[in-house]
Amino acid sequence: MSKCSEPKYGVIKETVMVPARDGVGLAVDIYRPDTDGKFPALLSQSPYGKDCQVFESPPQPFGKSIFEASVESGDPYWFAKRGYAFAIADFRGLGDSEGYHDGMMSYKERCEDGYDICEWLAAQPWCDGGVGGAGICYFANAQLQLAASQPPSLKCIAPWEIYGDDLYKHGQYEGGVLNIFLYGLYTGTYPARCGYAVTDRVRSAMQLAYADKPEELDKMVKEAMADPDLRQYPYLYHLLKYPTKNPILFDFMLNPLDGPYYRERSVIERIGDIKVPTYVGGPFFSFFSEPQINVYNRLSKDVPKKLRFYTDMGVRPWYTDHDELLRWYDYWLKGIETGIMDEEPVRYSVTGLNKWRTAKEFPIENMEYKPFYLNSLEQLKPEPELYNDEPDSFVQAPLFVTEERARIIYVSPPLHEPLQCTGAPRIKFYASIDQKDTNWRVNVRTYGSDDIYPLAQGWLKASLRKRDYDRDVPWEIEHDYTKFDNPTPGEIYEYEIQMRPMSHMFDKGDRIQLEISCFDVPTDIETYDIYWHVCSAKTTLHKVYRDADHHSVLMLPVVPLE
Repeated sequence: MSKCSEPKYGVIKETVMVPARDGVGLAVDIYRPDTDGKFPALLSQSPYGKDCQVFESPPQPFGKSIFEASVESGDPYWFAKRGYAFAIADFRGLGDSEGYHDGMMSYKERCEDGYDICEWLAAQPWCDGGVGGAGICYFANAQLQLAASQPPSLKCIAPWEIYGDDLYKHGQYEGGVLNIFLYGLYTGTYPARCGYAVTDRVRSAMQLAYADKPEELDKMVKEAMADPDLRQYPYLYHLLKYPTKNPILFDFMLNPLDGPYYRERSVIERIGDIKVPTYVGGPFFSFFSEPQINVYNRLSKDVPKKLRFYTDMGVRPWYTDHDELLRWYDYWLKGIETGIMDEEPVRYSVTGLNKWRTAKEFPIENMEYKPFYLNSLEQLKPEPELYNDEPDSFVQAPLFVTEERARIIYVSPPLHEPLQCTGAPRIKFYASIDQKDTNWRVNVRTYGSDDIYPLAQGWLKASLRKRDYDRDVPWEIEHDYTKFDNPTPGEIYEYEIQMRPMSHMFDKGDRIQLEISCFDVPTDIETYDIYWHVCSAKTTLHKVYRDADHHSVLMLPVVPLE
Protein backbone atom coordinates (compact mmCIF):
# COMPACT_ATOMS: atom_id res chain seq x y z
CA MET A 1 0.00 0.00 0.00
CA SER A 2 1.35 3.40 -1.01
CA LYS A 3 0.86 6.66 0.80
CA CYS A 4 -1.74 9.06 -0.49
CA SER A 5 -0.88 12.35 -2.14
CA GLU A 6 0.80 14.81 0.24
CA PRO A 7 -0.07 18.54 0.58
CA LYS A 8 2.97 20.02 -1.15
CA TYR A 9 1.62 22.60 -3.62
CA GLY A 10 0.58 26.18 -3.47
CA VAL A 11 -2.82 26.99 -4.96
CA ILE A 12 -3.91 29.40 -7.66
CA LYS A 13 -7.51 30.23 -8.47
CA GLU A 14 -8.99 31.35 -11.76
CA THR A 15 -12.54 31.90 -12.99
CA VAL A 16 -13.45 30.91 -16.53
CA MET A 17 -16.54 30.73 -18.72
CA VAL A 18 -16.73 27.26 -20.22
CA PRO A 19 -18.76 27.16 -23.45
CA ALA A 20 -21.61 24.66 -23.50
CA ARG A 21 -22.50 23.03 -26.80
CA ASP A 22 -25.24 25.60 -27.41
CA GLY A 23 -22.87 28.51 -26.80
CA VAL A 24 -24.06 29.35 -23.28
CA GLY A 25 -21.20 30.29 -20.94
CA LEU A 26 -20.97 28.21 -17.74
CA ALA A 27 -19.08 29.93 -14.92
CA VAL A 28 -16.40 27.77 -13.28
CA ASP A 29 -13.94 28.49 -10.47
CA ILE A 30 -10.78 26.41 -10.76
CA TYR A 31 -8.36 25.83 -7.88
CA ARG A 32 -5.17 24.11 -9.04
CA PRO A 33 -1.58 23.54 -8.01
CA ASP A 34 0.63 26.59 -8.50
CA THR A 35 3.24 24.76 -10.52
CA ASP A 36 3.93 23.36 -13.95
CA GLY A 37 2.71 19.89 -14.78
CA LYS A 38 -0.49 18.02 -15.46
CA PHE A 39 -2.95 16.94 -12.78
CA PRO A 40 -6.30 15.16 -12.66
CA ALA A 41 -9.36 17.35 -12.20
CA LEU A 42 -12.29 17.08 -9.81
CA LEU A 43 -15.61 18.58 -10.90
CA SER A 44 -18.40 19.74 -8.58
CA GLN A 45 -21.53 21.49 -9.84
CA SER A 46 -23.50 23.86 -7.65
CA PRO A 47 -26.97 25.43 -7.63
CA TYR A 48 -25.99 27.63 -4.67
CA GLY A 49 -23.31 29.81 -6.23
CA LYS A 50 -19.72 28.70 -6.64
CA ASP A 51 -18.43 31.69 -4.66
CA CYS A 52 -20.30 30.53 -1.57
CA GLN A 53 -18.51 27.18 -1.49
CA VAL A 54 -15.36 28.55 0.13
CA PHE A 55 -16.03 30.09 3.54
CA GLU A 56 -13.63 31.24 6.23
CA SER A 57 -16.11 30.50 9.03
CA PRO A 58 -15.26 27.74 11.54
CA PRO A 59 -16.94 24.39 10.79
CA GLN A 60 -20.41 24.09 12.34
CA PRO A 61 -22.37 20.90 13.10
CA PHE A 62 -25.88 20.49 11.71
CA GLY A 63 -28.35 22.89 13.30
CA LYS A 64 -25.86 25.19 14.98
CA SER A 65 -26.05 28.95 14.66
CA ILE A 66 -23.80 29.45 11.61
CA PHE A 67 -24.28 26.02 10.05
CA GLU A 68 -24.63 26.54 6.30
CA ALA A 69 -26.04 23.42 4.65
CA SER A 70 -25.21 24.45 1.10
CA VAL A 71 -21.38 24.49 1.46
CA GLU A 72 -21.03 21.01 -0.01
CA SER A 73 -18.48 21.02 -2.82
CA GLY A 74 -15.62 19.89 -0.61
CA ASP A 75 -12.55 21.93 0.22
CA PRO A 76 -10.90 22.89 -3.08
CA TYR A 77 -7.70 24.07 -1.40
CA TRP A 78 -7.32 20.76 0.46
CA PHE A 79 -7.40 18.80 -2.79
CA ALA A 80 -5.43 21.31 -4.88
CA LYS A 81 -2.56 21.20 -2.39
CA ARG A 82 -2.46 17.44 -2.97
CA GLY A 83 -2.21 17.62 -6.73
CA TYR A 84 -5.74 18.05 -8.08
CA ALA A 85 -7.38 20.77 -10.14
CA PHE A 86 -10.67 21.33 -8.31
CA ALA A 87 -13.45 22.92 -10.38
CA ILE A 88 -16.69 24.35 -8.98
CA ALA A 89 -19.29 25.23 -11.62
CA ASP A 90 -22.54 27.17 -11.46
CA PHE A 91 -25.51 25.46 -13.09
CA ARG A 92 -26.82 27.34 -16.11
CA GLY A 93 -29.13 30.20 -15.20
CA LEU A 94 -27.76 30.30 -11.64
CA GLY A 95 -24.91 32.24 -10.07
CA ASP A 96 -22.60 33.64 -12.71
CA SER A 97 -23.55 31.22 -15.48
CA GLU A 98 -25.45 32.33 -18.54
CA GLY A 99 -28.62 30.81 -19.95
CA TYR A 100 -31.87 29.83 -18.25
CA HIS A 101 -32.44 27.44 -15.39
CA ASP A 102 -35.52 25.56 -16.59
CA GLY A 103 -36.58 23.79 -13.42
CA MET A 104 -34.79 21.28 -11.22
CA MET A 105 -32.73 18.72 -13.14
CA SER A 106 -33.65 20.05 -16.56
CA TYR A 107 -32.38 18.23 -19.66
CA LYS A 108 -29.49 20.65 -20.17
CA GLU A 109 -28.47 20.38 -16.52
CA ARG A 110 -28.62 16.62 -16.23
CA CYS A 111 -27.52 15.49 -19.70
CA GLU A 112 -25.31 18.09 -21.40
CA ASP A 113 -23.67 20.81 -19.31
CA GLY A 114 -21.70 18.57 -16.95
CA TYR A 115 -20.48 16.53 -19.91
CA ASP A 116 -19.27 19.69 -21.67
CA ILE A 117 -17.44 21.03 -18.60
CA CYS A 118 -15.85 17.64 -17.94
CA GLU A 119 -14.44 17.38 -21.45
CA TRP A 120 -13.28 21.01 -21.39
CA LEU A 121 -11.36 20.37 -18.16
CA ALA A 122 -9.73 17.25 -19.57
CA ALA A 123 -8.44 19.20 -22.58
CA GLN A 124 -6.68 21.94 -20.56
CA PRO A 125 -2.86 22.03 -20.57
CA TRP A 126 -2.70 21.63 -16.78
CA CYS A 127 -4.95 18.55 -16.78
CA ASP A 128 -3.69 15.01 -17.38
CA GLY A 129 -6.95 14.08 -19.11
CA GLY A 130 -8.65 12.41 -16.17
CA VAL A 131 -11.65 13.84 -14.29
CA GLY A 132 -13.49 12.71 -11.15
CA GLY A 133 -16.77 13.83 -9.63
CA ALA A 134 -16.94 15.64 -6.28
CA GLY A 135 -19.44 17.08 -3.82
CA ILE A 136 -22.40 15.93 -1.74
CA CYS A 137 -26.21 16.16 -1.76
CA TYR A 138 -27.31 18.05 -4.91
CA PHE A 139 -23.67 17.89 -6.06
CA ALA A 140 -23.90 14.10 -5.66
CA ASN A 141 -26.97 13.91 -7.87
CA ALA A 142 -25.10 16.01 -10.43
CA GLN A 143 -22.24 13.49 -10.33
CA LEU A 144 -24.61 10.63 -11.06
CA GLN A 145 -26.27 12.54 -13.91
CA LEU A 146 -22.81 13.34 -15.26
CA ALA A 147 -21.70 9.71 -15.14
CA ALA A 148 -24.91 8.55 -16.84
CA SER A 149 -24.04 10.89 -19.72
CA GLN A 150 -20.75 8.98 -20.14
CA PRO A 151 -18.19 11.71 -20.92
CA PRO A 152 -15.03 9.88 -22.09
CA SER A 153 -12.73 11.69 -19.64
CA LEU A 154 -14.72 10.87 -16.50
CA LYS A 155 -12.83 8.17 -14.58
CA CYS A 156 -14.69 7.92 -11.25
CA ILE A 157 -17.31 9.57 -9.06
CA ALA A 158 -17.94 9.79 -5.31
CA PRO A 159 -21.61 10.78 -4.79
CA TRP A 160 -22.16 11.17 -1.04
CA GLU A 161 -25.41 12.21 0.67
CA ILE A 162 -27.29 11.66 -2.59
CA TYR A 163 -30.43 13.73 -2.89
CA GLY A 164 -33.37 12.66 -5.04
CA ASP A 165 -32.07 9.68 -7.00
CA ASP A 166 -35.79 9.04 -7.35
CA LEU A 167 -37.09 12.58 -7.19
CA TYR A 168 -40.60 11.51 -6.20
CA LYS A 169 -40.32 8.94 -3.42
CA HIS A 170 -36.78 9.78 -2.23
CA GLY A 171 -37.16 13.51 -2.68
CA GLN A 172 -40.35 15.52 -2.60
CA TYR A 173 -43.06 12.96 -1.87
CA GLU A 174 -41.88 10.44 0.71
CA GLY A 175 -44.64 7.85 0.92
CA GLY A 176 -46.64 10.16 -1.34
CA VAL A 177 -46.55 12.94 1.29
CA LEU A 178 -45.25 16.34 0.16
CA ASN A 179 -41.97 17.24 1.84
CA ILE A 180 -41.32 20.95 1.43
CA PHE A 181 -37.55 20.66 1.68
CA LEU A 182 -37.27 22.74 -1.48
CA TYR A 183 -39.04 25.67 0.17
CA GLY A 184 -36.00 26.20 2.37
CA LEU A 185 -33.39 24.92 -0.06
CA TYR A 186 -34.42 27.33 -2.78
CA THR A 187 -35.18 30.42 -0.73
CA GLY A 188 -32.50 30.01 1.93
CA THR A 189 -34.75 29.33 4.90
CA TYR A 190 -33.07 27.85 7.98
CA PRO A 191 -31.06 25.68 8.15
CA ALA A 192 -30.14 25.96 4.44
CA ARG A 193 -29.64 29.71 4.63
CA CYS A 194 -27.94 30.55 1.34
CA GLY A 195 -30.36 28.73 -0.90
CA TYR A 196 -30.14 28.79 -4.68
CA ALA A 197 -28.01 31.42 -6.38
CA VAL A 198 -31.17 32.81 -7.95
CA THR A 199 -31.09 35.05 -11.00
CA ASP A 200 -33.89 36.50 -13.14
CA ARG A 201 -33.32 33.56 -15.49
CA VAL A 202 -34.90 30.83 -13.36
CA ARG A 203 -38.06 29.44 -14.93
CA SER A 204 -40.77 26.97 -13.96
CA ALA A 205 -40.62 23.71 -15.87
CA MET A 206 -44.42 23.44 -15.78
CA GLN A 207 -44.92 26.94 -17.15
CA LEU A 208 -42.55 26.12 -20.00
CA ALA A 209 -44.18 22.76 -20.69
CA TYR A 210 -47.64 24.34 -20.86
CA ALA A 211 -46.66 27.57 -22.59
CA ASP A 212 -48.97 26.78 -25.51
CA LYS A 213 -51.69 25.32 -23.25
CA PRO A 214 -52.22 28.05 -20.63
CA GLU A 215 -55.78 26.97 -19.88
CA GLU A 216 -54.57 23.50 -18.82
CA LEU A 217 -51.91 24.97 -16.56
CA ASP A 218 -54.44 27.40 -15.09
CA LYS A 219 -56.74 24.48 -14.28
CA MET A 220 -53.91 22.63 -12.51
CA VAL A 221 -53.01 25.71 -10.48
CA LYS A 222 -56.62 26.29 -9.44
CA GLU A 223 -56.96 22.65 -8.35
CA ALA A 224 -53.82 22.97 -6.23
CA MET A 225 -55.01 26.25 -4.74
CA ALA A 226 -58.31 24.59 -3.81
CA ASP A 227 -56.55 21.77 -1.95
CA PRO A 228 -57.32 22.45 1.74
CA ASP A 229 -54.06 20.82 2.82
CA LEU A 230 -52.06 23.35 0.79
CA ARG A 231 -54.36 26.30 1.49
CA GLN A 232 -53.75 26.08 5.23
CA TYR A 233 -50.12 27.12 4.63
CA PRO A 234 -50.22 30.74 3.42
CA TYR A 235 -46.70 30.58 2.02
CA LEU A 236 -47.55 27.54 -0.16
CA TYR A 237 -50.74 29.16 -1.43
CA HIS A 238 -48.70 32.28 -2.09
CA LEU A 239 -46.22 30.32 -4.24
CA LEU A 240 -49.02 28.91 -6.34
CA LYS A 241 -50.23 32.46 -6.95
CA TYR A 242 -46.74 33.89 -7.52
CA PRO A 243 -44.57 31.02 -8.85
CA THR A 244 -41.56 33.17 -9.72
CA LYS A 245 -40.80 33.32 -5.99
CA ASN A 246 -40.03 29.58 -5.97
CA PRO A 247 -40.70 28.03 -9.40
CA ILE A 248 -39.26 24.66 -8.39
CA LEU A 249 -41.66 24.08 -5.49
CA PHE A 250 -44.42 25.39 -7.76
CA ASP A 251 -43.58 22.55 -10.17
CA PHE A 252 -43.67 19.99 -7.37
CA MET A 253 -47.02 21.13 -6.02
CA LEU A 254 -48.55 20.74 -9.48
CA ASN A 255 -47.28 17.15 -9.67
CA PRO A 256 -48.60 15.35 -6.56
CA LEU A 257 -48.48 11.95 -8.27
CA ASP A 258 -45.54 10.07 -9.72
CA GLY A 259 -45.27 10.18 -13.50
CA PRO A 260 -43.27 11.56 -16.45
CA TYR A 261 -42.26 14.76 -14.66
CA TYR A 262 -40.34 12.77 -12.01
CA ARG A 263 -39.25 9.88 -14.24
CA GLU A 264 -37.50 12.30 -16.62
CA ARG A 265 -35.61 13.95 -13.76
CA SER A 266 -34.76 10.88 -11.66
CA VAL A 267 -31.23 9.65 -12.22
CA ILE A 268 -32.24 6.18 -11.05
CA GLU A 269 -33.90 5.80 -14.46
CA ARG A 270 -30.42 6.17 -16.03
CA ILE A 271 -28.47 4.17 -13.47
CA GLY A 272 -27.64 1.45 -15.99
CA ASP A 273 -25.72 4.01 -18.06
CA ILE A 274 -23.18 4.60 -15.29
CA LYS A 275 -19.98 2.71 -16.12
CA VAL A 276 -17.32 4.42 -14.00
CA PRO A 277 -16.19 3.40 -10.47
CA THR A 278 -18.63 4.81 -7.92
CA TYR A 279 -18.12 5.42 -4.19
CA VAL A 280 -21.52 5.95 -2.56
CA GLY A 281 -21.68 7.44 0.92
CA GLY A 282 -24.10 9.08 3.28
CA PRO A 283 -25.62 9.24 6.76
CA PHE A 284 -28.32 7.22 8.45
CA PHE A 285 -30.17 10.53 8.63
CA SER A 286 -33.08 12.24 6.92
CA PHE A 287 -33.88 11.33 3.32
CA PHE A 288 -30.21 10.82 2.41
CA SER A 289 -30.15 7.20 3.53
CA GLU A 290 -32.55 5.58 1.05
CA PRO A 291 -30.87 6.94 -2.11
CA GLN A 292 -27.47 5.58 -1.04
CA ILE A 293 -28.81 2.03 -0.85
CA ASN A 294 -30.91 2.32 -4.00
CA VAL A 295 -28.08 3.70 -6.12
CA TYR A 296 -25.48 1.29 -4.76
CA ASN A 297 -27.62 -1.77 -5.37
CA ARG A 298 -28.88 -0.73 -8.80
CA LEU A 299 -25.43 0.01 -10.22
CA SER A 300 -24.27 -2.60 -12.69
CA LYS A 301 -22.36 -5.50 -11.16
CA ASP A 302 -19.56 -4.65 -13.59
CA VAL A 303 -19.07 -1.22 -11.99
CA PRO A 304 -16.44 -1.11 -9.20
CA LYS A 305 -18.28 0.32 -6.22
CA LYS A 306 -18.15 0.96 -2.50
CA LEU A 307 -20.69 2.06 0.12
CA ARG A 308 -19.97 4.02 3.30
CA PHE A 309 -22.70 4.78 5.86
CA TYR A 310 -21.99 7.18 8.71
CA THR A 311 -24.28 8.38 11.50
CA ASP A 312 -25.02 12.06 10.82
CA MET A 313 -24.54 14.92 8.37
CA GLY A 314 -21.29 16.13 9.86
CA VAL A 315 -20.17 19.73 9.69
CA ARG A 316 -20.32 22.53 7.13
CA PRO A 317 -18.29 23.68 5.32
CA TRP A 318 -18.06 20.03 4.33
CA TYR A 319 -14.64 18.50 4.74
CA THR A 320 -15.54 15.28 6.59
CA ASP A 321 -13.69 12.16 5.40
CA HIS A 322 -11.65 14.00 2.79
CA ASP A 323 -8.79 11.63 3.61
CA GLU A 324 -11.02 8.67 2.69
CA LEU A 325 -12.04 10.28 -0.58
CA LEU A 326 -8.40 11.05 -1.35
CA ARG A 327 -7.71 7.30 -1.18
CA TRP A 328 -10.48 6.83 -3.75
CA TYR A 329 -9.34 9.58 -6.11
CA ASP A 330 -5.66 8.68 -5.79
CA TYR A 331 -6.43 5.09 -6.76
CA TRP A 332 -8.65 5.78 -9.78
CA LEU A 333 -7.14 9.06 -11.01
CA LYS A 334 -3.45 8.69 -10.14
CA GLY A 335 -2.98 4.92 -10.05
CA ILE A 336 -1.70 4.93 -6.46
CA GLU A 337 -2.21 1.65 -4.60
CA THR A 338 -4.04 3.05 -1.58
CA GLY A 339 -5.58 -0.30 -0.62
CA ILE A 340 -9.11 1.04 -0.87
CA MET A 341 -10.28 -1.66 -3.27
CA ASP A 342 -8.78 -4.43 -1.13
CA GLU A 343 -11.27 -3.76 1.67
CA GLU A 344 -14.83 -5.01 2.12
CA PRO A 345 -17.16 -3.03 -0.18
CA VAL A 346 -19.52 -1.88 2.61
CA ARG A 347 -18.48 0.02 5.72
CA TYR A 348 -21.04 1.35 8.18
CA SER A 349 -21.21 2.98 11.59
CA VAL A 350 -23.41 1.81 14.47
CA THR A 351 -24.75 4.29 17.02
CA GLY A 352 -24.96 2.99 20.56
CA LEU A 353 -21.94 0.85 19.75
CA ASN A 354 -19.98 3.78 18.31
CA LYS A 355 -17.93 1.50 16.08
CA TRP A 356 -17.43 0.90 12.38
CA ARG A 357 -18.29 -2.45 10.85
CA THR A 358 -17.93 -3.95 7.39
CA ALA A 359 -20.11 -6.11 5.17
CA LYS A 360 -20.16 -7.60 1.71
CA GLU A 361 -23.51 -6.07 0.76
CA PHE A 362 -26.40 -3.92 1.95
CA PRO A 363 -28.84 -5.06 3.23
CA ILE A 364 -26.19 -6.85 5.27
CA GLU A 365 -25.83 -10.47 4.24
CA ASN A 366 -26.80 -11.97 7.62
CA MET A 367 -29.57 -9.48 8.47
CA GLU A 368 -32.98 -10.92 9.35
CA TYR A 369 -36.22 -9.17 10.18
CA LYS A 370 -37.40 -9.63 13.76
CA PRO A 371 -41.11 -9.01 14.46
CA PHE A 372 -42.42 -6.80 17.24
CA TYR A 373 -46.21 -6.94 17.40
CA LEU A 374 -48.44 -4.08 18.45
CA ASN A 375 -50.33 -5.21 21.54
CA SER A 376 -52.83 -3.57 23.87
CA LEU A 377 -51.78 -1.34 26.76
CA GLU A 378 -49.19 0.25 24.42
CA GLN A 379 -47.01 -2.86 24.40
CA LEU A 380 -44.60 -3.95 21.68
CA LYS A 381 -43.87 -7.69 21.92
CA PRO A 382 -42.36 -10.55 19.89
CA GLU A 383 -45.73 -12.33 19.82
CA PRO A 384 -49.20 -11.03 18.90
CA GLU A 385 -52.03 -11.04 21.39
CA LEU A 386 -55.35 -12.53 20.35
CA TYR A 387 -57.81 -11.28 22.91
CA ASN A 388 -58.33 -7.53 22.61
CA ASP A 389 -60.63 -6.35 19.81
CA GLU A 390 -60.78 -2.69 20.86
CA PRO A 391 -58.46 -0.57 18.69
CA ASP A 392 -56.01 2.07 19.81
CA SER A 393 -56.85 5.55 18.61
CA PHE A 394 -55.88 9.19 18.43
CA VAL A 395 -57.48 12.35 17.11
CA GLN A 396 -55.40 14.92 15.27
CA ALA A 397 -56.65 18.45 14.68
CA PRO A 398 -54.96 20.54 11.95
CA LEU A 399 -52.15 23.01 12.52
CA PHE A 400 -54.45 26.03 12.56
CA VAL A 401 -56.17 24.45 15.59
CA THR A 402 -53.24 22.97 17.52
CA GLU A 403 -49.51 22.37 17.37
CA GLU A 404 -49.79 19.35 19.66
CA ARG A 405 -48.90 16.15 17.83
CA ALA A 406 -51.23 13.33 18.85
CA ARG A 407 -49.81 9.84 18.66
CA ILE A 408 -50.00 6.24 19.78
CA ILE A 409 -46.89 4.91 21.50
CA TYR A 410 -45.92 1.24 21.83
CA VAL A 411 -43.01 0.21 24.04
CA SER A 412 -41.24 -3.15 24.27
CA PRO A 413 -40.21 -4.87 27.50
CA PRO A 414 -36.54 -4.39 28.48
CA LEU A 415 -34.29 -6.32 26.12
CA HIS A 416 -32.63 -9.40 27.59
CA GLU A 417 -29.51 -8.86 25.47
CA PRO A 418 -28.10 -6.23 23.11
CA LEU A 419 -29.80 -5.94 19.74
CA GLN A 420 -28.13 -4.49 16.64
CA CYS A 421 -30.58 -3.12 14.09
CA THR A 422 -28.97 -2.17 10.79
CA GLY A 423 -31.19 -1.75 7.76
CA ALA A 424 -34.59 -0.35 6.86
CA PRO A 425 -37.42 -1.17 9.32
CA ARG A 426 -40.86 -1.92 7.94
CA ILE A 427 -44.25 -1.79 9.56
CA LYS A 428 -47.57 -3.36 8.58
CA PHE A 429 -50.61 -2.23 10.48
CA TYR A 430 -54.38 -2.15 10.11
CA ALA A 431 -56.24 1.09 10.57
CA SER A 432 -59.34 3.11 9.83
CA ILE A 433 -59.93 6.86 9.64
CA ASP A 434 -63.10 8.96 9.62
CA GLN A 435 -61.99 11.23 6.77
CA LYS A 436 -61.11 10.66 3.11
CA ASP A 437 -57.36 10.78 3.69
CA THR A 438 -54.52 11.17 6.16
CA ASN A 439 -50.73 11.03 6.25
CA TRP A 440 -49.31 8.27 8.44
CA ARG A 441 -46.04 8.98 10.21
CA VAL A 442 -44.10 6.29 12.11
CA ASN A 443 -40.96 6.69 14.25
CA VAL A 444 -38.67 4.22 16.02
CA ARG A 445 -36.54 5.36 18.94
CA THR A 446 -35.10 4.16 22.24
CA TYR A 447 -37.64 4.60 25.02
CA GLY A 448 -36.62 7.44 27.31
CA SER A 449 -33.93 8.68 24.92
CA ASP A 450 -33.27 12.40 24.90
CA ASP A 451 -32.16 12.31 21.24
CA ILE A 452 -34.26 14.76 19.29
CA TYR A 453 -34.20 12.66 16.13
CA PRO A 454 -35.83 9.24 15.79
CA LEU A 455 -33.62 6.30 14.84
CA ALA A 456 -35.89 5.57 11.87
CA GLN A 457 -38.85 7.34 10.28
CA GLY A 458 -41.42 6.69 7.60
CA TRP A 459 -44.48 8.26 5.94
CA LEU A 460 -47.37 7.04 3.82
CA LYS A 461 -50.36 8.89 2.40
CA ALA A 462 -53.44 6.78 3.05
CA SER A 463 -54.78 7.35 -0.46
CA LEU A 464 -51.50 6.03 -1.93
CA ARG A 465 -51.36 2.86 0.18
CA LYS A 466 -51.70 0.46 -2.78
CA ARG A 467 -48.70 -1.83 -2.93
CA ASP A 468 -46.76 -2.66 -6.09
CA TYR A 469 -45.38 -6.07 -5.15
CA ASP A 470 -43.81 -6.72 -8.56
CA ARG A 471 -41.37 -3.86 -7.99
CA ASP A 472 -40.30 -4.85 -4.47
CA VAL A 473 -36.56 -5.27 -3.90
CA PRO A 474 -34.77 -6.66 -0.83
CA TRP A 475 -33.95 -3.17 0.43
CA GLU A 476 -37.27 -1.45 -0.25
CA ILE A 477 -40.96 -2.19 -0.68
CA GLU A 478 -42.88 -0.35 -3.38
CA HIS A 479 -46.20 1.43 -3.66
CA ASP A 480 -48.18 2.65 -6.63
CA TYR A 481 -47.89 6.42 -6.43
CA THR A 482 -49.55 7.08 -9.79
CA LYS A 483 -53.21 7.16 -8.71
CA PHE A 484 -55.11 8.25 -5.60
CA ASP A 485 -57.45 5.72 -3.98
CA ASN A 486 -59.12 7.42 -1.03
CA PRO A 487 -60.06 5.08 1.81
CA THR A 488 -63.72 4.82 2.73
CA PRO A 489 -64.24 6.47 6.13
CA GLY A 490 -64.65 3.86 8.86
CA GLU A 491 -63.32 0.92 6.84
CA ILE A 492 -60.21 -0.98 7.96
CA TYR A 493 -57.27 -1.06 5.54
CA GLU A 494 -53.82 -2.62 5.59
CA TYR A 495 -50.91 -0.17 5.47
CA GLU A 496 -47.28 -1.09 4.86
CA ILE A 497 -44.64 1.58 5.36
CA GLN A 498 -40.99 1.40 4.38
CA MET A 499 -39.00 3.36 6.95
CA ARG A 500 -35.70 5.11 6.43
CA PRO A 501 -32.67 2.92 7.22
CA MET A 502 -31.09 2.96 10.66
CA SER A 503 -28.00 1.48 12.33
CA HIS A 504 -28.18 1.28 16.10
CA MET A 505 -27.19 -1.03 18.93
CA PHE A 506 -29.90 -1.26 21.57
CA ASP A 507 -28.23 -2.18 24.86
CA LYS A 508 -29.38 -4.85 27.28
CA GLY A 509 -32.23 -3.36 29.31
CA ASP A 510 -33.17 -0.83 26.61
CA ARG A 511 -36.79 -0.63 25.50
CA ILE A 512 -37.79 -0.02 21.88
CA GLN A 513 -40.43 2.63 21.25
CA LEU A 514 -42.70 2.87 18.21
CA GLU A 515 -44.77 5.99 17.54
CA ILE A 516 -47.67 6.25 15.11
CA SER A 517 -48.94 9.73 14.28
CA CYS A 518 -49.90 11.77 11.20
CA PHE A 519 -48.37 15.15 11.84
CA ASP A 520 -45.29 17.27 11.32
CA VAL A 521 -45.11 20.59 13.14
CA PRO A 522 -42.85 23.11 11.35
CA THR A 523 -41.51 24.36 14.69
CA ASP A 524 -40.93 20.83 16.02
CA ILE A 525 -37.19 20.37 16.53
CA GLU A 526 -37.50 16.79 15.27
CA THR A 527 -38.35 18.04 11.81
CA TYR A 528 -35.79 20.85 11.94
CA ASP A 529 -37.90 23.43 10.20
CA ILE A 530 -37.42 22.47 6.54
CA TYR A 531 -37.71 18.70 6.65
CA TRP A 532 -41.40 18.62 7.52
CA HIS A 533 -44.31 17.30 5.50
CA VAL A 534 -47.63 18.87 4.58
CA CYS A 535 -50.38 17.75 6.99
CA SER A 536 -54.10 17.20 6.65
CA ALA A 537 -56.39 20.19 7.13
CA LYS A 538 -59.17 17.99 8.56
CA THR A 539 -59.59 16.87 12.17
CA THR A 540 -59.22 13.11 11.86
CA LEU A 541 -59.90 10.13 14.11
CA HIS A 542 -57.33 7.36 13.57
CA LYS A 543 -57.91 3.81 14.83
CA VAL A 544 -55.16 1.18 14.80
CA TYR A 545 -56.23 -2.47 15.10
CA ARG A 546 -54.13 -5.30 16.57
CA ASP A 547 -56.51 -8.17 17.26
CA ALA A 548 -56.85 -11.79 16.15
CA ASP A 549 -57.75 -10.75 12.60
CA HIS A 550 -55.31 -7.84 12.35
CA HIS A 551 -51.73 -8.64 13.34
CA SER A 552 -50.10 -5.22 13.16
CA VAL A 553 -46.34 -5.65 13.36
CA LEU A 554 -43.08 -3.70 13.28
CA MET A 555 -40.23 -5.54 11.52
CA LEU A 556 -36.76 -4.53 12.70
CA PRO A 557 -33.63 -5.42 10.69
CA VAL A 558 -31.51 -7.42 13.16
CA VAL A 559 -27.86 -8.31 12.62
CA PRO A 560 -26.23 -11.07 14.72
CA LEU A 561 -23.86 -9.79 17.38
CA GLU A 562 -20.17 -10.16 16.66
